[in-house]
Amino acid sequence: MIKITLKDGIIKEYQKGVTIREVAESISAGLARAALAGEVDGRVTELDFKLETDCKLNLLTFEDEGGRLAYRHTASHVLAQAVKRLYPDAKLAIGPAIDSGFYYDFEREKPFSSEELASIEKEMEKIIKEDLKLERFVLPRNEAIKFMEEKSEPYKVELIKDLPENEEISFYKQGDFTDLCAGPHLSGTGKLKAVKLLSVAGAYWRGNEKNKMLQRIYGTAFPKKSQIDEYLFRLEEAKKRDHRKLGRELDLFDILDEGPGFPFFMPKGMVLRNLLEDFWRSEHKKAGYQEIKTPVILNKELWLRSGHWDTYKENMYTVDIDEQEFAIKPMNCPGGILVFKRKLHSYRDLPQRMGELGLVHRHELSGALHGLMRVRCFTQDDAHIFMTPEQITDEIVGVINLIDDFYKVFGFKYNVELSTRPENSIGSDEMWELSTQGLKKALDLKGIKYTVNEGDGAFYGPKIDFHLEDSIGRTWQCGTIQLDMNLPERFDLGYIGPDGEKHRPVMIHRVVFGSIERFIAILTEHFAGAFPTWLSPVQVKILPLVDKHHDYAYEIKKLLEAENVRVEVDVRNEKIGYKIREAQMEKTPYMLVIGDKELEGRLVSVRSRKDGDLGTISPEQFAEKISYEIKNKLK
Repeated sequence: MIKITLKDGIIKEYQKGVTIREVAESISAGLARAALAGEVDGRVTELDFKLETDCKLNLLTFEDEGGRLAYRHTASHVLAQAVKRLYPDAKLAIGPAIDSGFYYDFEREKPFSSEELASIEKEMEKIIKEDLKLERFVLPRNEAIKFMEEKSEPYKVELIKDLPENEEISFYKQGDFTDLCAGPHLSGTGKLKAVKLLSVAGAYWRGNEKNKMLQRIYGTAFPKKSQIDEYLFRLEEAKKRDHRKLGRELDLFDILDEGPGFPFFMPKGMVLRNLLEDFWRSEHKKAGYQEIKTPVILNKELWLRSGHWDTYKENMYTVDIDEQEFAIKPMNCPGGILVFKRKLHSYRDLPQRMGELGLVHRHELSGALHGLMRVRCFTQDDAHIFMTPEQITDEIVGVINLIDDFYKVFGFKYNVELSTRPENSIGSDEMWELSTQGLKKALDLKGIKYTVNEGDGAFYGPKIDFHLEDSIGRTWQCGTIQLDMNLPERFDLGYIGPDGEKHRPVMIHRVVFGSIERFIAILTEHFAGAFPTWLSPVQVKILPLVDKHHDYAYEIKKLLEAENVRVEVDVRNEKIGYKIREAQMEKTPYMLVIGDKELEGRLVSVRSRKDGDLGTISPEQFAEKISYEIKNKLK
């Protein structure tokens, strides 16, 4: 007999060799039907996996990430099988599950058309109805290579040759189709209920632009068709909210051909950007931060010392100055460290909180660029906190509180993720353990629920990530808190303790917005361009009906500007309906209409972007109303 510890902590005994499916069946028929995969001691595997020793077992449904990935990974294999049935000459590359669905890359001379996608989708539905069993088998390296060579699949052969010598090489067979894959998968294709192919895009083999361009077919899969319909609705909604489109329409920002990945901000976009930066400065000053500015270019020796050169060299822009190699900074932290290192600090001086709106540059492949979401230069709202080990918990809690306060202002809900040591990390096991436990202690103290993302920390320390949820349910990773005991060691940082001896400080790296540019893109899509009044580049449009109303319109403009309200007057010789429609298209929060009645009574007719006609009031009353809304940052 073996002991299996279930998710709720209950321990049950089973005969050695019991499958995960049999465990699910022993608990309830409903769970057995819903279960898609199992997580055994942290590793996701199939329901047919046999349990041979004592273990921890989580039964995964579509509500669990591991369950969704197994479900959609199976859908990617069904896609590949359908393509090979219809177009046998197509060569297979890779086909993983992703957050929103799955994709598969193919080499094919002729591009896939929309009509062919429809045919492939129909073939996938046939394969699902056939309910083909997915059977896993393993081959030695030489046999695996020969197997894929005989199938004329050069990309699979390359993948096998690149696997480590001791790697188990596994395949999955379903009917007439076999694919190289580590799994996990569903037990049969019939477990899939609803699939939808979405688009085709180009993708370089292995993400390298020097390699051949393949065709990537994207799709998604859900247990119910209604969930597909809901997902497609969200996709359409996302298209309407695309920040690239709205950025041009609202004249906020753009990416021009002369600077791929290097954004341009227009006057109205700068209003929005400056409001965010002013808010950032104000809140950080209250929280005890000092603002610094460090150079954009620093010498190679600094980046070697920090470890960035070995980790980020491929993404760094370099330049030779006076026969010495320099790099344009991809991160702000080494500059912040140099600022701290200039002076010898006492323990009484700590913590030192240094904030910087620092411009960084990172080389991204052209195919990865995406409006303001993925650029080659961006401003990080960085801060670096230098502290004693005893101050770790209080400082992390302080950063968590600050990030929470920020996100509440914009109306964002969020979830939290703790990321642990990655493979390409620096520092000792002891340092990493201390850092990770420091973050966990702060989260537990705050009572915050979090998930653990194994191996996704920064190369110098573990981190807490904040994932925002926008108005249509998408999540975006923005804020992060990274606890670092490695860089203070590398740069020999120190402070004088109460004992008069030199001690090593601990360092926090953290951002709230993340990237100012990306946060603006997220806000644009979250609000669909209709920013809250306090963030709107133009807060009020005054719309006089005819020429004789112009003087009064400018009088009101002067009154509102005295209250720091951003106002424009539309004096064009156009019908009032046209002016109102245009102001609404520009997402202006308020329109003030002025005609004979308003002029005579010294009033304004107020029209709200959100609530329509609000009636007639005095300019002073309106100024008081909008000033309150702006001051309190109402949404």
